Amino acid sequence: MTVRRWLLVIGIGSVLVPSLVAQQETQSQGPTPPRVMSAAQPSAAAGVVASPMPAALSSRPGPPIAPATPLNAAPLSAEAAVQAALQQASTLRQAIIDERIAAEDVTQARAALLPRVRNSDGIAYNSPAHPPSMDQSFIAQNALHEYQALVGVAGDLNLGVFSAIRRAQALLQAAHAGTEIARRALIRGVHEAYYGAALATAKRVAAEQSLAAAEEFQRVTALNYRAGEVPEVDLIRARLQTAARRDDLAQARQAEIIANASLGTLIGYGISRTPAIVPLPQTVDAGEIGRLTAAGVARRPEFAQLEAQVRAAREDIRVGRAGYFPKITYSLDEGFDSPSLSHDQVRQHRGALAMASVDWTLFDWGATRSRQRQAELRLQRTELQRQLTIRDLYLQFASAREQAMTAAERVDNARRALADAERNVTISIARYRAGEAPITEATDALTTRATQRLALEQALYDFQIAHEHLREAAGQ
Repeated sequence: MTVRRWLLVIGIGSVLVPSLVAQQETQSQGPTPPRVMSAAQPSAAAGVVASPMPAALSSRPGPPIAPATPLNAAPLSAEAAVQAALQQASTLRQAIIDERIAAEDVTQARAALLPRVRNSDGIAYNSPAHPPSMDQSFIAQNALHEYQALVGVAGDLNLGVFSAIRRAQALLQAAHAGTEIARRALIRGVHEAYYGAALATAKRVAAEQSLAAAEEFQRVTALNYRAGEVPEVDLIRARLQTAARRDDLAQARQAEIIANASLGTLIGYGISRTPAIVPLPQTVDAGEIGRLTAAGVARRPEFAQLEAQVRAAREDIRVGRAGYFPKITYSLDEGFDSPSLSHDQVRQHRGALAMASVDWTLFDWGATRSRQRQAELRLQRTELQRQLTIRDLYLQFASAREQAMTAAERVDNARRALADAERNVTISIARYRAGEAPITEATDALTTRATQRLALEQALYDFQIAHEHLREAAGQ
């Protein structure tokens, strides 16, 4: 066999062997399971992961929604989603910057109390009054030529400076509390988006199950119609039932894509990646509601923020009142102020210079009094806002607690109703096939089951959201 034939055999083998191996592996794994779920599958969304954009909607304009991670990757938990969102640009980052700005205000207020170190150098020329006379034209100047070089400190002493420092410190504490409020609000928003995406996935799964059941019912009805056992109106009603369930599935897929995009935006995935998340929890812990009491409301950062704002408003009054008291300005310098730069002249005019002045406003047309009244009005407004906010915080706790308890009851009721709806579908279809009931009874049973599935998932979502709100309202 020639070399060319050997190369041909080797090339053909390199192409055929991998394909044969892949075919054997595919056959050993068994047939591919069908994509459409049967009506006998449970309605719970356990183990369901957010799916990518359906093929029917992938042709729409805009960036595609692709899977976020490989299929074998672990789903993203709610806490992991929160940690990812804390690293993204958000109102929390803005609150952190506001806190740092308030810290700089404290530094500036403290610096106003301390003396300023300065270096002052100057040269002045004063023309002669009547040449060749050596008298200067401007009597305020010391000589025809004046050279000055001073190094020293200068500052102000005012009672309002101390109040300004305390006001800046109070505003810094309020900004710190505002950062914690923003952090909790971001966590709440991430949980709402996370469970919202899980709810959208659960609703999509429930819609797929309802559509599969409707299609199976339509198939059986079509067989009976072709056999002459049922009238054509029954087949039409079955097709209408299938069309309604198909419309529900389209809406569920749309809601799932939007919910995943919202969550992905919060955690930094953007709209081009779909996060794989844990399914919506199918159990509720009603006992957790009783362990969250109103005693924890006082631990919320809003209370610390309100108290700090009130202290800042009180210090603002003292700042305005400081205009009635004297203001002391002082300076202490060392250097020379000489008519010449010669060594003898500079040495003769070298020394230390200390100055202090007291400035006391006697009459300013009521400006100081107006600033004081304005600060007092701000204090009244802040105290009123504190009272209203405290009442609202306790109202939030009561509302969240009631919503959580109601959602827990709704979950139990919806679970029982879904079991009855499943039983009702089985009985109604059996009665219809036996000729004991009209087709409307079967279609109504299918519609009721689909409604109860969605009601159960909605109740589970409402409990999770109410529980998160209750935890926040209780200061956790």
